[in-house]
Amino acid sequence: DDAVSLEFDDGIWKLGVHIADVSHYVKEGGLLDKEACERGTSVYFPDRVIPMFPAQLSNGCCSLNADEDKLTLSCIMDIDSSGKVISHKICETVIRVKKRLSYNYVFELLENQDKDMINLNTQDLDVCTEIIEDTECRKLIYNMHDLALLLRKKRFERGSIDFDLPESSIILNTDGSVKKIQAYNRTVANIIIEEFMLAANETVAQEYFWLELPFIYRVHDTPDMEKMRELSAFINNFGFSVITSKNEMHPKEIQKLLNKIYGTEAEAVISRMVLRSMKQARYQVLPGKHFGLAAQYYTHFTSPIRRYPDLQIHRIIKENIKKGISDKRRTHYMNILDYVASHSSAMERRANDAERDAVKYKMCEYMQTRIGCVFDGIISGMTKHGMYVALENTIEGFISMADIGDDYYFFDSINYETVGQRSNKIFRLGDSIKIVVADADKMTRVIDFIPYGKKKKRRK
Repeated sequence: DDAVSLEFDDGIWKLGVHIADVSHYVKEGGLLDKEACERGTSVYFPDRVIPMFPAQLSNGCCSLNADEDKLTLSCIMDIDSSGKVISHKICETVIRVKKRLSYNYVFELLENQDKDMINLNTQDLDVCTEIIEDTECRKLIYNMHDLALLLRKKRFERGSIDFDLPESSIILNTDGSVKKIQAYNRTVANIIIEEFMLAANETVAQEYFWLELPFIYRVHDTPDMEKMRELSAFINNFGFSVITSKNEMHPKEIQKLLNKIYGTEAEAVISRMVLRSMKQARYQVLPGKHFGLAAQYYTHFTSPIRRYPDLQIHRIIKENIKKGISDKRRTHYMNILDYVASHSSAMERRANDAERDAVKYKMCEYMQTRIGCVFDGIISGMTKHGMYVALENTIEGFISMADIGDDYYFFDSINYETVGQRSNKIFRLGDSIKIVVADADKMTRVIDFIPYGKKKKRRK
């Protein structure tokens, strides 16, 4: 439901982010609108999607197919050489997509700029040949890459946080069983679109804050200082530290920490702990800062086909563009937006929980066929009951304290390590460990490991 365009002239980038005009087809108060509001969001499971709207909309009239005129709402930004948005306009548009490209294709193109052939799957081959011969289109993609890196650099300079934790990619057989689980490869092609969407969302939020119109903002509160003190104590065990000022944490300190741990054995462990120390982002009608993005104002404008707040924002924008928001309509929006924001936040949390449970279920299903198999892993978590171990394919399992070895092991919460009482053997977060899959329970969604060469002890 999104498309991007880019021009470069006299040192100024003109970036267009064009979003399918869902509000043209889904009228306020209709049955589709009421059902979408109730759902709040689309839900993505490994084997299916529970969409917010029927496929006739999401895959039909609101899908920005190539070589078709489509109704869109566009945010067109002029960006200078420093990456600053110096002017913009938000307008109703009709666009015709020239090329519809996959992330894999764009990644391969950028990785192999000086080569004539690119390694791609069959469905991309026709596009590949076409683009190789279309030097204008290739140049456009290279320019998009340059602008995205410029926007990203500026965002990091102000303190925006970028978590690059591996996500799970679950590949299924035709019967729905799990064929393979691996880490999802987030490439520079993904980053290009992410940066352009972030720029549009922030630009729209800023405009409507200054217009003082009823609106829905995406807010991410500053972490609790108690959580930050716990994080500080935790990372000290790895030789890292963060600085707080006036009893408050600046997001730039978090990004500095992530830069320091990049490429180290402790990266995944500390990144997860940092993420758990953050508050959850939410929707609200009052403007507020977005801590993770280090943004003064932020909203969700770019996905009205799968997020209800985006659709509501589109309606406000279009009404304001066409005839302005009357006092009556202002009161109307003020009466409904608080519910839309709070209910959408709740539905988002419900969807996230459901998606997480479904992934864990499929992981258990996958590991049930690998009982007794040996894997290399990294210790990713510790409690007084045992240790969590993450495998390269993103699957995480648990080793009970009783199964660690032929010793009495205890958890040292001060130094955050598991220690053998007699042997004084120490297990630390980030340590490599070879494990055997002992059990996997789909109902509880728990996977049990034991260290390689050990036997699982019987429980009374």
